[in-house]
Amino acid sequence: MGEIRNFRSGNHDEPPPHGSMPRRLAAIIVGDIASYSRLMQADEEGTHVRVKRIERDLIEPSIVEHHGTLVKTTGDGFIAIFDSPVEAVRCSIVIQQNLVGRNASLPKDSRIEYRIGVNLGDVIVEPDDVYGDGVNIATRIEGIAEPGQVYISGAIYEQIKHKVVCGYESLGDRKVKNITDPVRVYRVLPDADAVGRTRGRRENTLIFLLGITLLVIASGVLWYLLAQPSGRVNQQAAAPTAAPVASPSPQPAPREAATQTPQPSPSLAASSPSPAPAPSAPAPSAPAPSASAPSASAPSASTSSPAPSPSATSLREPEMIAIRGGSFAMGSNDDPTERPVHQVTVKPFSIGKYPVTVREWNECAAAKACGFTAIGKDDAPITNVSWTDAQQYAAWLARTTKKSYRLPSEAEWEYAARGGTQTKYWWGDKLQPGMAGCKDCGDLAAEQPAKVGSFKPNPFGLHDMGGGVDQWVEDCWRRTYQGAPGDGSAWTGGDCSSHVLRSGSWKNDSRYVRPSNRDGYDTNVRYPTHGFRVALSP
Repeated sequence: MGEIRNFRSGNHDEPPPHGSMPRRLAAIIVGDIASYSRLMQADEEGTHVRVKRIERDLIEPSIVEHHGTLVKTTGDGFIAIFDSPVEAVRCSIVIQQNLVGRNASLPKDSRIEYRIGVNLGDVIVEPDDVYGDGVNIATRIEGIAEPGQVYISGAIYEQIKHKVVCGYESLGDRKVKNITDPVRVYRVLPDADAVGRTRGRRENTLIFLLGITLLVIASGVLWYLLAQPSGRVNQQAAAPTAAPVASPSPQPAPREAATQTPQPSPSLAASSPSPAPAPSAPAPSAPAPSASAPSASAPSASTSSPAPSPSATSLREPEMIAIRGGSFAMGSNDDPTERPVHQVTVKPFSIGKYPVTVREWNECAAAKACGFTAIGKDDAPITNVSWTDAQQYAAWLARTTKKSYRLPSEAEWEYAARGGTQTKYWWGDKLQPGMAGCKDCGDLAAEQPAKVGSFKPNPFGLHDMGGGVDQWVEDCWRRTYQGAPGDGSAWTGGDCSSHVLRSGSWKNDSRYVRPSNRDGYDTNVRYPTHGFRVALSP
């Protein structure tokens, strides 16, 4: 883990020797509060307290978690540097998405919103500040960013475009103050749906402009016709009346139109969340159920699935595997966060055979119990969910089925993932191709998570307990197992601003698919590789 090293410490009276100023290549984050002067004018003391709390509870810990260094705070902003452009952008996303939650209950004019700019450049590091064009460009990018947004330079984009799973909207080359060459700027779109929505807005704008153009043309034609002498207009109007006698219209046309009417256009079916009216022709990737479905628990008739439900009105519960209780050695010596190895006894429970799918999630969204409607294939794992989202789904499933659905504890997850083994992977100590979904796990690895069940099950019959999607569990995040419970229960209490993720994702390498691998992430922040599976108490 990184430490916050504040460069304010040091002897400011002694300038560094000539030629010895340290330089380094760094990813620079510059953040600034939008409308800070207005907020201070309205409530000086309250605004100051709120800003300091955000710095203490959100900005500083986020920089630490992403291995960065806080250079300084500036009253209404901050500057931080990172060795990794990936971590700099991830940190920026975490800060902005956490602020969305903090601002949700506040009036718009009382919200503290940051503009964030990120750049990669050579900087001069001094005891209490950093200098150079790299910082200047980050500052200028921050200055053109919209409140609540993260803007990055082209230099950052080239480093992260295949490493951070989110969307990017090119804003073109921008001329910024005191910088000779134009800077290419991108807007970061952390929401997986954002790229499509941005494109949709552009397409709607083009359609609107096209409609206006056609209206102008039609108005011109109408004006021209009305301006003609009445006799000439009557001649033009009378000429077509003889045409039907010489060439009568064919009769089958209305019947053809009638037969085509019930079939929706493929482009409309793909863009609309409403169920298709013709369930006999399932689409290969069905849209999410509409929130206006007649029954909260009824799946959409147009949604395809490898195993159709016998009843179109019954809730499709996740398929569960019963796990017998037992004892095992939890953790490993491969990473400090997995120590100490300790004995745990787990009681019998059931756990999802697969991670929760897009289809299963969208039934909760249709019932308005989950926060968003997911896109993607029905049998793909749900992604871009926070720990809070996962809890909402488990709670809705428990209410709807009257069963004790929940998230598994970290100990239950690892016990199930090991499948009764104690090797590095459940299949042995060496990586084998085709056993898990990660970026170096073999031919089946891809740029998107494979559908659930694409890889072999472990000895307990569970799929995707390593790779595929990162999976939330119940426990609060702690950096080691020191003091962890030995009865298999979730480790809660204390600071729960972050929760535990297991499994690793399709974007990670094979180190992450080990059953003992663990990580933590912010509780209320969605990230595009994060999913989950549910557990069930007896």
